[in-house]
Parts: sequence; structure tokens; C-alpha cells
Amino acid sequence: MSIVRPIFVASIGNPSPTYTNTLHSAGHTVLTLLRTWLITPPFEKSRPYASGLLSTSPDYTLWQSPSLMNLSGKPVSTAWRTFLSSLSTQEDKSAARLVLVHDELELPIGKIKVREGKGASAKGHNGLKSVLGALPGMDFTRVGVGIGRCVSRESRDVAAYVMRKMTPDEVGIMADVAGQVSAVVREIRRGVR
Repeated sequence: MSIVRPIFVASIGNPSPTYTNTLHSAGHTVLTLLRTWLITPPFEKSRPYASGLLSTSPDYTLWQSPSLMNLSGKPVSTAWRTFLSSLSTQEDKSAARLVLVHDELELPIGKIKVREGKGASAKGHNGLKSVLGALPGMDFTRVGVGIGRCVSRESRDVAAYVMRKMTPDEVGIMADVAGQVSAVVREIRRGVR
């Protein structure tokens, strides 16, 4: 018998409109597209949820962090606690699942990698380091969205690469990625994952 879990899907990236559709904000791009796949209402700014953008349906809660990527931990932690406090039963609170969507430099564009459980390494991703620091020891699901890697390993070249705007073709690829992520989120909700 499978359970039905309350799901909180959060994305980290840099704030819009300046950083909309940059590679480093691929998590936000995918979450925006995911709203259509999961049939949730338009995003609205929500003060209780750390002033992030929120879209809530009976089945899913989607939330975009309002902060810069490297400072994502505190707003994610605040929004997660607010989400938990909105649940009516202890059973729902215990079953609730955080799914964090973020960019993944080590994956080709269009691929996703799902990591579940405590203690997974941030692998140099400062946004993930911030979240892991704010939610120490917490068991949650991470969905890395591939953005590819530039040829150079020099930090300034990598920074310029991740901060560039996606091409129209890359935004189209992210629409396909949102479909993949929606399948993962639905499995988590049903307790299959």
C-alpha cells in the first residue's frame, strides 16, 4: 500500500528578473515550468514563506527562493518550517517531503540526477552548502538539473558560464526537464520513491 505525502518543491537560484533563465537559476526555470505539469496556480509572493514565490494546490506546494543562490539556506529553512506548520496532522508532518531543485554543473544540459537521503555532498555547490548548513542532518530529495560545464576550470570562467542567459533552445530543453522532474515528484508524493 502506498502513501500520499504532502510535497514541498523548492528551487534555489538567483532572484528574478535580473537572473531569470540564467544557467545558475535553472532550478527556478524548471520550477516555473513544473507549475504547468503539476497544475498549480500562478506564483505569488508570500511573506510567511520567506517572501519567496509560492504556488499551492491541494497536491503540491511549489516555492522559489527569493535570495541569491549562495544565501539560500535560511529562506529554504524558513519556508520549509512554514509549510510544515500549515499541515493539519502530525501524520502529514511526518510524511511531508522536501524536494530541492537546483542547477548541476557536472551533468549535461537536459539531464537530471536525483539524490535522496541525508549527508549527500554539496560537491562545491555553494547554494547547496547553504541549504545543508541550514537543515543539518535533514533527509530530503535533491534534483540536480544539468547545465553542462564550460571547458575551463578557472573560477572566473565557470562563474561567467553559469551566469549567462540560456539560449531559446536551452529554455526549450528545460521544458522537457520539467516533465522529467514532474514524474519524480509524483513518485515521491505516492511514496514510490
